Amino acid sequence: MAKTPHMEYLDFDVLAGIDNMQLLAKVVVEGFLLGLHRSPYRGFSVEFAEYRQYSPGDEIKHIDWKVFGKTDRYYIKQFEEETNLACYILLDASASMGFKSSETGLTKLQYGCCLTACLSYFMMRQRDATGLMVFDNQVRSVLPPRLRQTHMKHILAELEGCRPGGETDLAGPLHHLAEGLKRRGLIILISDLLDEPEKVLSALQHFRFQGHDIIVFHLMDNAELTFPYDTMTEFTDVENGQKTLVSPEGIRAAYMKELRGFLSRYEKGCADVKADYKLFDTAQPLELALSEYLFRRSRLN
Repeated sequence: MAKTPHMEYLDFDVLAGIDNMQLLAKVVVEGFLLGLHRSPYRGFSVEFAEYRQYSPGDEIKHIDWKVFGKTDRYYIKQFEEETNLACYILLDASASMGFKSSETGLTKLQYGCCLTACLSYFMMRQRDATGLMVFDNQVRSVLPPRLRQTHMKHILAELEGCRPGGETDLAGPLHHLAEGLKRRGLIILISDLLDEPEKVLSALQHFRFQGHDIIVFHLMDNAELTFPYDTMTEFTDVENGQKTLVSPEGIRAAYMKELRGFLSRYEKGCADVKADYKLFDTAQPLELALSEYLFRRSRLN
């Protein structure tokens, strides 16, 4: 199936695997229980969403007379309901996210863009306003949560132009966003989390203190998780360019120990701040990893 413009990261094979599931917020947001108990009705009090044809019983004051003048048909303006969940997807686009160990595989950023596109499509389809923030050591772009049909195109266009940027600084941009949010909602962080865990967890605690529900998708390349090297190898730090020649046999045990501690610190720390945590191996097909997570989350609600 050929993909239309701005569809590079919208993988319909992934969507097919999660179509019968609901991504649920686990906390009460703005006084309403969202997710499975979503109201099917939209109001007329907030932001314009789309048009629909007039039906008997609709209030005449909501007819768009300009559209009537052009089409000779009655159309009603529909607006986003105040109870819609606001979902904020935070995508790490720092230099380390540009790493991949396989020539045919995806970089962590490409994998994250696919994940972002699928989640955005899914959330908006279940009537949740969705926004996007792309960052490295600073905020690079922000698309506020919207539910308009054209908003998905803006998100996909932003993802298509997304490239690895500067050094990693998760805490700074996260605190910046937390300070600016006026409405509680769902925070989805997509990152390799290659920063000091204490600083990152402090930023997540900032969101939690404000009443947000939090999901952390931790993306790592398979080589980062398994350290498959068996000959003298030169490693390059993608953020500062520093090169190091090492003997894998001499450091494998120490590396794997550090890795286990690193992953454990984030998993435990997320549990402490009541944030969902899911580790993704970028070698695993996204539809399998995402379906597994959404199924587990739906069983817990």
